Amino acid sequence: MIKHIQLNKGLDIPVQGAAELRIEKTIIPDVVSVKPVNFRSLTPKLVVREGDAVKAGSILFVDKYHPEVGFASPVSGTVEAVVRGEKRKLLEIRVKADNTTDYIKFNAPEPGKATAGEIKKVLLESGLWVALTQRPYGIVANPADEPRAIFVSAFDSAPLAPDYNFTLKDEAANLQVAVDVLGKLTKGGVYVGVNAKTSAGSPFNHLKNVKLYGFSGAHPAGNVGVQINNIAPINKGEVVWTIDPMLLVAVGKLFTKGIYDVTRTIAVAGNRVERPCYVTCVPGTQIKEIDFLVSKKEVEIFDQETGCRYISGNVLTGKNVGLEGSLDFQSNMVTVISEGNYYEMFGWVKPFRCGKFSFSKSYFSWLAPKKKYKVDSNLNGGQRAFVVSDVYGKVLPMDIYPVYLLKAILAEDIDKMEQLGIYEVIEEDFALCEYVCPSKIDIQDIISRGIATMIKEMA
Repeated sequence: MIKHIQLNKGLDIPVQGAAELRIEKTIIPDVVSVKPVNFRSLTPKLVVREGDAVKAGSILFVDKYHPEVGFASPVSGTVEAVVRGEKRKLLEIRVKADNTTDYIKFNAPEPGKATAGEIKKVLLESGLWVALTQRPYGIVANPADEPRAIFVSAFDSAPLAPDYNFTLKDEAANLQVAVDVLGKLTKGGVYVGVNAKTSAGSPFNHLKNVKLYGFSGAHPAGNVGVQINNIAPINKGEVVWTIDPMLLVAVGKLFTKGIYDVTRTIAVAGNRVERPCYVTCVPGTQIKEIDFLVSKKEVEIFDQETGCRYISGNVLTGKNVGLEGSLDFQSNMVTVISEGNYYEMFGWVKPFRCGKFSFSKSYFSWLAPKKKYKVDSNLNGGQRAFVVSDVYGKVLPMDIYPVYLLKAILAEDIDKMEQLGIYEVIEEDFALCEYVCPSKIDIQDIISRGIATMIKEMA
């Protein structure tokens, strides 16, 4: 029986360029990049060298302070390069991929008979433990902890987000195995949040041994943090774990096939993509492998040419990785939009801007609620003084006072941050607040700084 939760706050941004429900191609990568910087509060320790041969599932580096937590190669091949930055910080490991993938075979126990200790051991040995993310803070889960519960958001409500009902339609068996084994790691059970409107076609709808919740409402209804806050908020001293649906499938494959297989079907979307669609690849695939879908024609805006912005993730929370970048470990889509490197005369004071969407009804977009808009990265203005208003509260469906939390972070007031909900949020939960912010403040960066402060002070 699905329990229904209606969210009355949020915003669906009508962006042009949604992916069609078809798989265009399976990409066999030439080079795959594994980046420690994709994981918060991680001090990596390299365990391979340039020239080493690796298989899919071979550990490339570990967490210095939790050496049992390893990070694996998604493909077999040869370590081509170890990229370091300032003070020899490990930025990236590039693996030259073989034409066919050779997997390490792990001795996974039978899911129905496996104990919690055996499950943890296999997840750690395979490198798939890093699929589990801890709240508070959004860091890799600590194997020594027992979470209060495990949460899975079975849908993504972000702009142009992939349709998991399509990408996971044949993965029901792997999903069931995954929730069965992960359920043994917690006494609180596995909570799954589905889209109430499309739950009938969801592969999660018929899972057993889960607590199913249906969510209705605009974005960020699909954010797992929002779902946790509306089901069972996190209190001080509590730990919960979350896992992405695509990585949940990988856990299922580990316990059925004994291999580290993180292959996923991702959406390639955005108004600069000629044929928005889905492709099958592995995390770490270079963006230039997907560039064949992108329009090469420069776009002229106000007599100024603008190129493409390549984003690993969605337009609100994704990273600008550029054409030479790669797909992040946690990303299930690539978005390509126009760069906003142009100046618009008179800006927002122009009386008619039919091509712009406005949350505040400054323009006439509210008269065409079904229209989709071409978006770019232009800020349409500069940073201004912090305006105290209720605009953030209109798009944040959480029992949190966003303005006061942001001010507590800026003041580095630990007690206030705890009282105002820092344990319950990560950057993605405040992405819409940043989008509608009249002051153009980098709110996600403030949240990131607040989390970093808490990790440092509470260590």
